[in-house]
Amino acid sequence: LGGPDGPERYRRYTLFTITFFAVAEAALWVFWGKTSDAGTPESALVVALGGAHVGVQALLSRAALRHYLGAGPRPVRLVALYIVATVAMAALGCALLATGRIGDPDLASYLIWLHMFYAGPPMLALPRGPGAVLVGAVPVAALGAAAASGLSGERLAITVGTTLLMVPFMAMAIRVSGWSVRLIEELARARETQARLAVAEERLRFGRDLHDVLGRNLAVVALKSELAVQLARRGREEAVGQMEEVQRIAQESQREIRAVVRGYRTADLHTELAGARSVLEAAGIDCRIENGPAARLPAQTQAALGWVVREGTTNVLRHAQGASRCEVTVRATVSDAVLLVMENDGAGTAPVPGTGSGLPGLRERLAEVDGTLDAEPGPDGTFRLTARIPWKAADE
Repeated sequence: LGGPDGPERYRRYTLFTITFFAVAEAALWVFWGKTSDAGTPESALVVALGGAHVGVQALLSRAALRHYLGAGPRPVRLVALYIVATVAMAALGCALLATGRIGDPDLASYLIWLHMFYAGPPMLALPRGPGAVLVGAVPVAALGAAAASGLSGERLAITVGTTLLMVPFMAMAIRVSGWSVRLIEELARARETQARLAVAEERLRFGRDLHDVLGRNLAVVALKSELAVQLARRGREEAVGQMEEVQRIAQESQREIRAVVRGYRTADLHTELAGARSVLEAAGIDCRIENGPAARLPAQTQAALGWVVREGTTNVLRHAQGASRCEVTVRATVSDAVLLVMENDGAGTAPVPGTGSGLPGLRERLAEVDGTLDAEPGPDGTFRLTARIPWKAADE
């Protein structure tokens, strides 16, 4: 059943099986007409009515399967017509026995085959409760009519016993066939949905990583380029050093973009803390770092907090241009959590919540380790970025 056409092939196989049952019933009616004690006119009448019963059964089975799979309406009229045809068949057999035109063995095989092939389609076309009642009611009525027509003794017991065995079996077999087709089609749809989600998730990862990787680097390039221009205008040799630093950052960005494309990009907390200090101090912002238990954190937690430091540094450079200080603290709390707090005094130009993709991307990264992120103005004109990761998640 592999491949995109697997569910369709299985549906065709099920329809072929249903059609085979109809053909088998038609063959049995012809066989009965050849081997029974009925005369030629009676046999011909049984075969003709049996053929009509087979035709209705085939139409109802296909329509019932379509309805069960949600591809068509409930075939109520076909169910009613099928019941009429089955009752007519049973009445004909009982009448032939009552008039002495067939014997007990002929009616016994006649009713067993009729009940066996009757049971499947209504069970597939109707809900389980009404279907079970209808599947049981018609054979019970037919057996009562057969007993009243003279079927008795061992032949009646065989007919009742075989009916009790085969009717539930055939009803459940057809119902399970429809259920298996529906299950396979649902699995195929789930597989398609999973593939689409995987593509969407990869796109989100790529966009998030690209933003996180390039955001700070571009901010630093803009800052150092502006500084180099000012130094060059003054004829200062330091302008060359600043442009060399811009070149280095550009080359580093190229390497990081290649890592993003390969999907191997990670952030190291210690590296990001050192980078934040270097970049912020180059921008004239005093940076103080307390890394507390950072060295004892597992790689996954360090990576998540490293992205927080990177994005927080980018936001300070972009939005807190009036900031003069930035404090970064990593500590464990009494509530069994790892806390990273970045606070700067440039809240007047802090990012507006809901803009950009940096903070939402950080929240997605932290959610992977059951963490949370808060960004809010603090006291005395400060802006605070707080990441919290449960210590139990950090220990995993």
